[in-house]
Amino acid sequence: MYKLSLKDWVILLTIIPTTIIGLSIASYFSYSRYIELNNHLTDRSRSIIEPLAIATTEAVINSDREKLRHLVGFTHRSQSSIIKSITVFSKNNQVLVASAYHGDTELMRINAGEQIPLSTSSHFTDDYIIFRTPIIDEKSDDEVITNTSSAQVIVGYIAMQINKNNIKLAQQSQIMMAFAIALFGALISAFFSTRLIKNFTRPVTSMVQAVDRIREGKLESRVTGQLIGELNFLKNGVNAMAESLGDYHDEMQQSIDQATIDLRESLEQFEIQNVELDIAKRKAQDANKVKSEFLANMSHELRTPLNGVIGFTRQVLKTPLSDTQRDYLQTIERSAANLLAIINDILDFSKLDAGKMVIEKIPFSMRETVEETITLLAPGAHKKNVELSLRIAPKIPDSLIGDAMRIKQVIINLASNAIKFTDKGCVNIDIDKEHVDEHKAIFKVTVSDTGIGMNTSQQASIFEAFGQADQSVTRLYGGTGLGLVISQRLVKEMKGEINFISDEKSGSTFWFSFQCEINPIPDESLLHPPTLSQKRILYFEPHTHSRIATSEILESWNMEVFPVISLEEISNALSKGNAFDFALIAHDITPTALNELKKLIVSVKENIPSIHLAINSNSPNLQEALKAVGANSCLSKPLTPEKICKALIPQHFNFANSLTQVLENKIAIKVLAVDDNEANLKLINALLQEQVTEVVTAQNGQEAFELCMNENFALIFMDIQMPVMDGISALKHIKAQTFNDNTPIIAVTAHALSGEKDKLLKEGFNSYMTKPIDESMLRHIIYEYCDLGLLGSQGSKAKFINDDMPELTHQQSTTEDTVHSKTKKNTILSMLEHSTVINWPDAINKAGKKPRLARDMLEGLVESLPETKLTISEALTAQDIDKLKEFIHKLNGACCYTGVPDLGKMVHQLETLLKSGSGIDDLEPEFFELFEHIERVLSLAGDAFTEIDKLLESNHS
Repeated sequence: MYKLSLKDWVILLTIIPTTIIGLSIASYFSYSRYIELNNHLTDRSRSIIEPLAIATTEAVINSDREKLRHLVGFTHRSQSSIIKSITVFSKNNQVLVASAYHGDTELMRINAGEQIPLSTSSHFTDDYIIFRTPIIDEKSDDEVITNTSSAQVIVGYIAMQINKNNIKLAQQSQIMMAFAIALFGALISAFFSTRLIKNFTRPVTSMVQAVDRIREGKLESRVTGQLIGELNFLKNGVNAMAESLGDYHDEMQQSIDQATIDLRESLEQFEIQNVELDIAKRKAQDANKVKSEFLANMSHELRTPLNGVIGFTRQVLKTPLSDTQRDYLQTIERSAANLLAIINDILDFSKLDAGKMVIEKIPFSMRETVEETITLLAPGAHKKNVELSLRIAPKIPDSLIGDAMRIKQVIINLASNAIKFTDKGCVNIDIDKEHVDEHKAIFKVTVSDTGIGMNTSQQASIFEAFGQADQSVTRLYGGTGLGLVISQRLVKEMKGEINFISDEKSGSTFWFSFQCEINPIPDESLLHPPTLSQKRILYFEPHTHSRIATSEILESWNMEVFPVISLEEISNALSKGNAFDFALIAHDITPTALNELKKLIVSVKENIPSIHLAINSNSPNLQEALKAVGANSCLSKPLTPEKICKALIPQHFNFANSLTQVLENKIAIKVLAVDDNEANLKLINALLQEQVTEVVTAQNGQEAFELCMNENFALIFMDIQMPVMDGISALKHIKAQTFNDNTPIIAVTAHALSGEKDKLLKEGFNSYMTKPIDESMLRHIIYEYCDLGLLGSQGSKAKFINDDMPELTHQQSTTEDTVHSKTKKNTILSMLEHSTVINWPDAINKAGKKPRLARDMLEGLVESLPETKLTISEALTAQDIDKLKEFIHKLNGACCYTGVPDLGKMVHQLETLLKSGSGIDDLEPEFFELFEHIERVLSLAGDAFTEIDKLLESNHS
C-alpha cells in the first residue's frame, strides 16, 4: 500500500484545495453572468417589441402598410445589433410587413391551429430567440375577449427575431476570463507550496535520514543547518536524543564487558560444579547399584532360610503334636509368613519406584479372583471374631482381561488393614460397576470397617511410604507402612484412583477403582444350578451386610429366600407351618454361643432336615462337632456361591466338570504351533489338542515355512527367537510366498515389553501372547481370529447338567470314594502347594490341568538346569551379551510352563533388564540370585518328584 509523503500532504493541502475553490468560484460567477446576460437580452427584447406593438395598432387596423414598414424599419435599424428581423402578421396569420426581405417568415409565423398569445411569448433556438406579442385594439367592440377587465380585440401580432451571437460571445469571454483567473490563483498557490516544501520537507527529510543512521548504530550522526521555528526545536531534540543514545551505548558496552567478565567467572564456577555433580552422580549410581545388590542379596539371604523355616514348619505340623507344640509352630509359621510379606512389599515398592512394574492383560474371572482373596483373609478375621463379608453386585461382568494378581494385591492390602485395625464389629467388602460398555468396564471396590479410625492429622500422612498413622500404631499393630503406597501406585497403573473417609473411633472406608477390558468370550463359568430353582430356604443371619450379600446369591438362583435376624423370627417361621427345603444358619462362634447354636440345630432339624451352618471359624474339629449335632454341612465365612452350592447340592458339583468335558466338542480347524523349546511345544500342542481337531508342530521358522508351502492353516502360533529362522523372518516368508498369506499369525513370546509388543504388531503379527500360555487367553485368541462364534468356556467353576442324565446316578454312588480320594490327594500335595521353589498346583495349571504333562515338563526343566547354568556362566565370563540374551530367553520360555515361581520371576526380571539395555556388570547381583534359584530347584527336585509320583499313582489307583 502506497504511503503519502510529507511533500504529497503539502500538495494535497495547498494546491488542490486552492484549485478546487478557484474553479468553484469561477464556475459560480460565470454561470451567474450567463444567466444575467440572457435575462438582459430578454428584457431588452420585450422593451422593443411591446411598445412597437402599441405603435402599430392603428396602422394594422387601417391596413396602412407604409406606416407599418416605416415603424418596423426604424425599429430594426435602431436595434440592429440584436434584431435580425421584424415581421407584422394580421390576425389571420398573414404577413403584413417584414423588415428584412430575406427573413424567414415561416420561422416567425405561428403554427397553424395555434392561437395568438395574449401576452409576449418567446421561443428559443440555438442561435436565435423569437419573440411574439399581440397587437390589441382596446377601443373596438367587434370581438370580446374574456378574462380581461375591458373590451380588447387582437388585430394581429408582431414577431421579432433576436440574434444571440453577441450575447454568446460575451458569455464565452466571461467564462474564459473567470477560469483564467482561477488558473492564475492555482499557479500562485503552487508557487507558495513549492517554497513551503523547500523550507519544510527538506529539513524534515534530513532529520529522518539522521534518525535512520542513528538506528543503524551511527550514533555520531547529527542534524545540521539553521532551521526556523519548531523545526529548529525538533532538530535540537533529535541531536539531544542521539547524544543520549551514545552515552547510553557507552554505558551499556561497559556493562556488557563487565557482565562478560562475570559470566566467564560463572562458567568457570559452573564447570567446577558440573565436575562435582558428575562425581556426585557417579556416587549416587554406585549407591543405587549397591542398594540393588543389597536388596537382591538380602532378598535371597532372607528368603532362603524363611522358605526353609516355613516349609519344615508345615512338615512338622503334619506329625502328631501336643496342643502347645502345635500352637508354637503355628506362631512360627505366621511370623515367617509376615516377614516374607514385608520383604515382598519392599521389593514391590522398589519396582514401582523404578517404574519397572508392568500391568498384565490376561483373561480372568472377577468373582473367582475376589473370592480367592477373601478366603485367604478369612482366618485372620475369624481369629479376632470379626465378621468378614463380601458382596459382589448382581449382573456385573465377570469375564475380564486385566491383571488379576495386582487387583488381589490391592484388595488384600486394604482388607488386611481393615481386619488389623478392627477389634470388634465387621469388615465389609463391596464390588460394583461404575461404567460398562462393549469394550471396557470400570469397577469400584469398597472396604469398610468398624475399627479405630483415624483423626485428621493421621489421615494426612496415610499414603506416605514407610509411615503409618503414628508410631504407636506401628508398635501396636506392626507393618512396614508400604501397603497403601503400593496400592495407590498399582491403582494408578490400572487407570483408577484410591481414596478414603475415616472417623476416629468409628471406623474407616477405603475405596478404589480400576479399569479392565471386557473379555468377548461369553462367560459360562458362573454358577446357575437349575435344581435349586424355586427351592425354599430359611436363612438366619444377624449381620445386615452378610445377609444382603448371601440373599442376592440365593435369589440369583431363583430360590425363595426367607431371611430372619433373630431366634424369635425362626420360631415364628417354623410355627406357621411353612415348608422349607433348606435352612442356612449363620452364627457367631463364642464359648457361650456354641451351646445355643447346638440347641438351635436340634430344634430346626425337626422341621427342616437339610441344615447348613455358616460360622466365623475354619476349625475342622469345631465343624465336625457341629455336624455331629445334626448339621448337614458347616461352612466357613464369608460365604461364596461355590461354598453354598457345594453344601446344598454336592452331587451335582463334584462331577459337573468331568461330564462337561465329555460333552464338549473340539473345533474343526487345523492350527500350526512353532517353538524351538521342546517343553513349550509339548505344552501348547496339548492345550490346542483340547480345543481344535488338528494340531501341526514345527521347531523353527524354516520348518513352519515349509509346512505353509504345502498346507493351509486356520491359525499359526509363532515363537519369536528360534534357530535357523526366527519368527519375524518366518512371518514375512509365509505372508509373501505361501497359501497362508491371510492366515492370522500370533506371536508367542516369553517376555513382551510394551515397546516390543508394538514392534511385533508393526512387523505384521495379528496379535501376541505371553508365556506361560493361559488356557482362557488361548481360547480368546481362537475365538477372535477364527470367527467361530461363542466357544464353550472351560472355566474352573462347575457347570450343571439335568437331573435325568443317566451318568449322574453312577456318579452319585461314588461320591464318598471321590471325597476320600480328594482328602488323600490334599494330604500328599500339602508339602508342595505352598512352596515358591517348586509349586505343584501351579505346574498343573500351566500344563492345562494335566498332571502327567506337568510332571514331564518339570522333569525336562530340571534336567536342563545344570547345562543351562554352565552356558550362562560361560557367556558371563566371555561378556557375550547376545548369547546371554538367547540363553535367558530360552530359560524364561521353559519356566513359563513349569511350576517354579521364584526361578521364573527371576528369569523374567533378568530378560526385562537385558532388553532394556542394562549391562552385564550392572546385573551381577541378579545373576547371583539366578544361580541361587537354580540350586534351590535342583536341591528340592528329588523330594518333589517322589511326592508327585506318589500322587500320580494314587490318582491312577
